[in-house]
Amino acid sequence: MNLRQSWRWFGPNDPVSLADVRQTGASGIVTALHQIPHGAVWPVEAIRARQAEIAATPQGETPLHWAVVESLTVSESIKTRTGTYKQHIDDYKQSLRNLSECGLKVVTYNFMPVNDWTRTNLNYPMTDGSKALYFNWFDLAVFDIHLLKRPNAADDYAPGVVAEAERRFGLYTAQECEQLADIIMFGIPGEAKQTIDGMRARLATYADIDADALRANLTDFLADVAPLADELGIKLAIHPDDPPFPILGLPRIMSRAEDYDYMLTKVPNKSNGVCFCTGSLGANPANDLPALVRRIGEKIHFVHLRNVRKDEHGNFYEADHLDGDVDMYAVMREVLAIQQRVAEPIPFRPDHGHQMLDDLHKTTNPGYSCIGRLRGLAELRGLELGITRAEGWH
Repeated sequence: MNLRQSWRWFGPNDPVSLADVRQTGASGIVTALHQIPHGAVWPVEAIRARQAEIAATPQGETPLHWAVVESLTVSESIKTRTGTYKQHIDDYKQSLRNLSECGLKVVTYNFMPVNDWTRTNLNYPMTDGSKALYFNWFDLAVFDIHLLKRPNAADDYAPGVVAEAERRFGLYTAQECEQLADIIMFGIPGEAKQTIDGMRARLATYADIDADALRANLTDFLADVAPLADELGIKLAIHPDDPPFPILGLPRIMSRAEDYDYMLTKVPNKSNGVCFCTGSLGANPANDLPALVRRIGEKIHFVHLRNVRKDEHGNFYEADHLDGDVDMYAVMREVLAIQQRVAEPIPFRPDHGHQMLDDLHKTTNPGYSCIGRLRGLAELRGLELGITRAEGWH
């Protein structure tokens, strides 16, 4: 059995239309109701309306269906277990019921505090003329120490990083500093953007929350929602930290094999599982990705496939899908071996992609332009076909 080819779509305002997606070869849509505030209930009517929009197919054209929810966002109140977190958990459970009523069975989320995925450059130039997403520790330190002005931030960086950040800050214009801050706080396309003041306020709520406390909050949350997900037949899929290191003084708890062992053992419910992201996990040189796929096994409910290339400082850019530090052949082979043992196709999507060709002249969501992801999907599709034929998995 093959994997289910899917595509991230950010809704009606996404520059990549559903008509475009049909031409990629993907049939599963990965999306969310980004217009609904974090913590609020997703109404059945809104879910069905989005399903109908996705399923509306011109006669004779390839049908699409909503295959994966990404993301049913966990609110900051739940992550910190403060304020109205109990109501938010009740509302999260109601959203799960509503999604199940509409036939949606794979739900992705993350437990990253304050910021979602973090990069320092959204237009990193590649040697072939395309543009990639990039993470640089020196520029993160510029933001953290000199723009955010987090108390004692310099203590979290090596002296060489602090010195280079100070040098860069002295060279950057006010406009360049503002642009750097906007990039680091970019967040999810289609959702409200953060401000530096807002980030400072959110960081303050984590002043007394270390990795152990955040890990306990995650497992407490799962203990609340996983039994219902079991009952509904929903597969919960937690996305790893991106990048998989503590940043901005915040703990990271889904970055290494030990984190998955803890989470899956502490909450052994059938529904409790993983969104395996090769790019996020691949940014940490300590992670052996093929071994980690084997270790998690059938608990992998959804897969993001992308590649990264790191330098000696731990900075990384997002490479072509088959050309980076991640051994994509070995990862794909292990995922396909799991696929042969489970009853339903495991959805995957080509995660991120270079802005390239005609997309260089268009307004696109960073990492989510069409042509770069199309190239990635085509490469991954060919890799999958080669492995399945070689192994006799038909």
